[in-house]
Order: sequence, then C-alpha cells, then structure tokens
Amino acid sequence: MARPRKPLLSRDRIVEAASALVDAEGLDAVSTRRLAAELGVSGPSLYNHFRNKDEILDAVADAVSAQVDLSMFEEDDARDWPAALHDWAVSYRAALAAHPHIVPVLAQGPGRRPAGLRVADAVFGAMVRAGWPPAQATYIGALMRYFITGSALGSFARGFVDDETAYDPADYPHLGQAHLLADRRQQVDEGAFETGLRALLDGLALQYEQTAPGRTVRPAPNGA
Repeated sequence: MARPRKPLLSRDRIVEAASALVDAEGLDAVSTRRLAAELGVSGPSLYNHFRNKDEILDAVADAVSAQVDLSMFEEDDARDWPAALHDWAVSYRAALAAHPHIVPVLAQGPGRRPAGLRVADAVFGAMVRAGWPPAQATYIGALMRYFITGSALGSFARGFVDDETAYDPADYPHLGQAHLLADRRQQVDEGAFETGLRALLDGLALQYEQTAPGRTVRPAPNGA
C-alpha cells in the first residue's frame, strides 16, 4: 500500500501550523480556513480535533506554557523559594518573548489548559511548602503572572522612535538620549525585567519574615 503524500492530520500538526501563523502574523491571521489551506486539508477536517478557533489558540498558548521550566519547584530541588521564583520567572519570560503574539491569550489565565494548570499548581505548591499561607501563595502566583506577562506584552524601548528631532529639549529636557533606546531594546527590556524582578523578590522576602517569624531567606545576588 502506498504511503499518503502528507502526514495524517493531528492535533499536534494543527497546533504547530497555528503557532507558526501566530508567530509570523499575529492572532488575527488564524482562521480554520487559513489553517486548512496551510495544512493542505479541507476545513471541516479540523473540527475532528478542535471545535473552533478559540480552542486552537488555547492549544497554542498551552504549548508555550509547556516550554516553561518547572524543575526548580520540585521537592528535591535545592533552590529556596526566592531563587526558584527568579529562575522560573526568567524561563517564563523567555518563552513568552519567543512567542509575543500569543501573550494576550496567556494573560487571560490557564482556564482548562493542562500545561498552564501545571504551572499554577507548581508555583502554588512550592510557596505553600516554603511556609507561605495558602492565600498569600495565591497572591504570589497572581502577581508573578501580572509582572511576567505584562513585561512581555510590549517593549518599553521599542516605544521610542530613533529620530533625535522627535525629542526637542525645550519640550522634553530629560529625553535627550531617548532616540537611542530602540537600538538597545534587548538590553533595556531585559535590564528592566531583572531590576523589577529583584525588587519584587526582595519585597516578598521582607513580607515572608513577617509572615513566618524565625524564618529568613538569602537575598538573591545581583543578576541571579
């Protein structure tokens, strides 16, 4: 029997094609008709795997969540909770930075997405094991998601044009170097993220000492 010319349609193939479209053209580029054309199949065949476009985008978002490292939250990992949160946040942001167009979907929360729920479960479980009350562990998970997804929704540096004449010193006396930001986007955005993350974790460490008397945590080294 001759082999089929194209691989059989599967959820993974659909998600892979949808992810490529989202990365290249954004969320609006995804439609069942467009995906069917990309995959070389009939439109109705997609409905054997997904009910609609929203389910496909959910699966794309979950595939990104699955890229996030959670090893630091395993019970046998030696990192304390601030170091674990730091390393997880860096991994999470890296995954989002590689797929920025899907961030608005991820920012809505995990819903029923398995990988997204595993992330939430790992963070909450690790914070409770570290001694945080469950309510505070919930707040920490929420604030970390706000901070990480917010940092990935847009680039601060890219928000400035590279035209020096746009920043007349008579109007903007402190923006004389703003036209250089766009060319230093990665340095500025990553530096801002690391600065904010260290400040956030330092603040949590102070709260932790008040919440769990007698317990202390090691401050995270700069650039950790």
